[in-house]
Amino acid sequence: MIQPTSMEEYEDLVEQALMEVDELRYSVEFDEGEEWGGVNAFLDGLEKSLQRLRQSMLNGSYAFGDTDLPYMELIRGVDPYLLPFKHLLETINQVHRNGLADG
Repeated sequence: MIQPTSMEEYEDLVEQALMEVDELRYSVEFDEGEEWGGVNAFLDGLEKSLQRLRQSMLNGSYAFGDTDLPYMELIRGVDPYLLPFKHLLETINQVHRNGLADG
């Protein structure tokens, strides 16, 4: 995944992650098979954390930091099969920790 070079691109990644959460939630509700058993355990917390992140970006209170975003604790042990956009979430966290890429 390409590293964002502007705040707008970074905000777009967060928006994309929120859309992915919605799509995953829809998939879980549509197909309630056993393979989705662990998803609901972290999905609500993940969505709330991403919404807080987006809100901080919108209201200007967001600041890059040298610690992980709160949702990382929720997703760290989650299999990418259950969280197909885990790489996107890890990229957002990496940008949070390291800043935007040089343009």
